Amino acid sequence: MSNLRIACVTGAAQGIGRAIALRLAAEGCDISVGDLPNQMHLVQELVTEIQGQGRKAIAIAVDVTNESDVENLIDLTVKSLGGLDIMVANAGVGTLGNILDTSIQELERVHAVNVKGTFLTYKTAAKAMIAQGRGGVIIGASSLAGKKGAGMCSVYGSSKFAVRAITQAAAVEWGKHGIRVNAYAPGATDTPLLTEMDEVFSKLIEAPANTYKEIMKGQAALGGLGTPESIAGVVSFLASKDSAFMTGQTLCADGGIWFD
Repeated sequence: MSNLRIACVTGAAQGIGRAIALRLAAEGCDISVGDLPNQMHLVQELVTEIQGQGRKAIAIAVDVTNESDVENLIDLTVKSLGGLDIMVANAGVGTLGNILDTSIQELERVHAVNVKGTFLTYKTAAKAMIAQGRGGVIIGASSLAGKKGAGMCSVYGSSKFAVRAITQAAAVEWGKHGIRVNAYAPGATDTPLLTEMDEVFSKLIEAPANTYKEIMKGQAALGGLGTPESIAGVVSFLASKDSAFMTGQTLCADGGIWFD
């Protein structure tokens, strides 16, 4: 890890977000962790665990689709921890479904979190970093689905393609401020979100539970599912001085399904 020491992670209650927060804390970061109000009991448990590692940590309720919530998240981070050096816009939701059967409401629900939420988080974090004048790192959550289109994945995939577009534009605009902007693109990772998507997939095609997971395992050169910790390792790299000459990139960690 470089000398960047104050981090903020959204969608931190469980899964990949939780693993990222723990990894950054273990590497010396003080951290604010955010998630929806109904997830705050899990976020508070995470804060206690991070504090047990000897790092400062605060829990902040945030709906990333609400601009004032995102502004509050960044303001509290800066005021409570002394600044913002690493922003991980991890919050996201998933869905699966055929285009012909997908409602506009479902499209808007997913894009509100994955696209609008990422845009607002990037924008607000960048404003704070520019004001500080010491650069920083912004990292977003794309997906294998944002690298490669697939049937039943038009809504989720398009939202994750959009994260890549926002990431690339932000990298160009903010490089002059010493801000690097990259993203990570997980494949099938053993998280509550994957279980939810597996359940939806099984209902859609009237298949047994775990069908979607098994399909994804079979596509990966390495086999199996990713772990939140393995994705956190990719984020750690993107946040570190080892990636100091990287910006505008989206790194895929999917066990070997998509090759750039």
